Amino acid sequence: MTKEEIAKEIEEGGAAVGIEFGSTRIKAVLIDSEKNPQASGGFTWENSLADGIWTYSLQEVENGIRTAYAELKADVKQKFGVKLSKLKALGISAMMHGYLAFDKNDNLLVPFRTWRNTITGQASRELTELFNYPVPERWSISHYYQAILKNEPHVPSVEFITTLAGYVHFMLTGQKVLGTGDASGMFPIDANTGDYDKAMAEKFDALAAKKGVTKKLLDILPKAIPAGKEAGKLTKSGAAWLDPDGDLGEGVLCAPPEGDAGTGMVATNAVAPRTGNVSAGTSVFAMVVLEKALSKAYPGVIDIVTTPDGKPTAMVHVNTCTAEFNKWVGIMGEAAKLLGAEFDTGKLYDTILGSAKDGDKDCGGVYTINYISGEGVTDFSEGRPMVVRSQDAKFNLANFMRSQIYSAVGTLRLGMDVLFNENVKIDSMTGHGGYFKTEGVGLETMAAAMHTPISAMETAGEGGPWGMALLAAYAADTKGKNLGDWLESEVFASAQKKTVAPDAADVAGFDKWLEGYKSALKAERTAVENLK
Repeated sequence: MTKEEIAKEIEEGGAAVGIEFGSTRIKAVLIDSEKNPQASGGFTWENSLADGIWTYSLQEVENGIRTAYAELKADVKQKFGVKLSKLKALGISAMMHGYLAFDKNDNLLVPFRTWRNTITGQASRELTELFNYPVPERWSISHYYQAILKNEPHVPSVEFITTLAGYVHFMLTGQKVLGTGDASGMFPIDANTGDYDKAMAEKFDALAAKKGVTKKLLDILPKAIPAGKEAGKLTKSGAAWLDPDGDLGEGVLCAPPEGDAGTGMVATNAVAPRTGNVSAGTSVFAMVVLEKALSKAYPGVIDIVTTPDGKPTAMVHVNTCTAEFNKWVGIMGEAAKLLGAEFDTGKLYDTILGSAKDGDKDCGGVYTINYISGEGVTDFSEGRPMVVRSQDAKFNLANFMRSQIYSAVGTLRLGMDVLFNENVKIDSMTGHGGYFKTEGVGLETMAAAMHTPISAMETAGEGGPWGMALLAAYAADTKGKNLGDWLESEVFASAQKKTVAPDAADVAGFDKWLEGYKSALKAERTAVENLK
């Protein structure tokens, strides 16, 4: 499409917008009818610790979305010379899980509790045992049940609980709904119905009744809606809430609000069985769409969520990925500057991380443990970053950085081993995030660690907001196709991607290193116990 054609399409209301609330950035992306991103806007924010709870205020939510949308409008005006006043479709996504509880008058009862909070251990354990199904601490139902266990004063007033995406969608449309993928991080979804598991809900109601709670769970959860369905329209008040300038009119079709895991799957074309994606940045998680259910629950290691259209998906989530080696690259940059070197950040990373390519396949006996925080996969409640090596290890820059890069995905691999032992088949995986930026390092290491070809797409760099914009476009016109077929034909048919197959020597080297890494975790446990 020419610039003039895109401008006309935007002016006539043919574009779709996705807005995603990440943990550090809110980003809005506008796509044209060919599904290409054409404009964007953003807002940087940080969670705060208030009375021991990681939270964002609802005022921050409002300020953030307004700023991101205003920047999007300005970008459209600057690039195409037109005012953004009409949209074909709009969609909201956000970091999954957490707890937003409201009373009958839609007043927030307690500050938003984000996924980051680890205050629901008892609830998580009891519900996992009750359902024989993994219920992580960060899930909404864990937060709600923990509040019940603690007899928190707000519990009797709860009439509605939702996620951050669900709250924003409610402000825009007045609809108390949620996309199936995001809903699967609130409460388990029945794979046969695509809705909340009624048998588990009944078990929960019976358990909660013993604590004096009489409200039925399904009456206070948002309605789960699969991708491709309309989830309401932008109201007059919703339009004013988003765009106080008054340029955007009411009536815009809104897609089911989704979680960041679901939009990541869409952005990497990983919604069909036997496909998967790896999001590797500050944290790392892998998603694999399942052909069949796992043989049993693996609490703390494997979460079961769904794709936006309801397919069961195994998720391995690890809290720390690039954060620790980022610190080491920074220290080396400080040293280089003291010696008078001049360089930009990109060259620093490419040089230091790129040195790993010259390291021994097994890192020469150097083991790095990057645990800044605890890790559920290996049952650590806290972390102590450390480097362990024998006296005769080949300790040089290349091996040290290769160990750092291995460590960033070592715990992820331990979680994935559960799926490999379950004989879960993976035909393809797509990677996105900062881990993959250094040429010749990220894709190659991930392929070796996963024993699976790893691809990276050019468009995947737009990430979740682009994925949400795609879901908005899909809701506006599915063309009679399921989500996987629609993505394949309408979005990724001509996508440019690079695929790296696992190298046999790299696989053997990583596996050898991993055995030593597992032994080194014993030292990590001792450090956690003794280094306060």
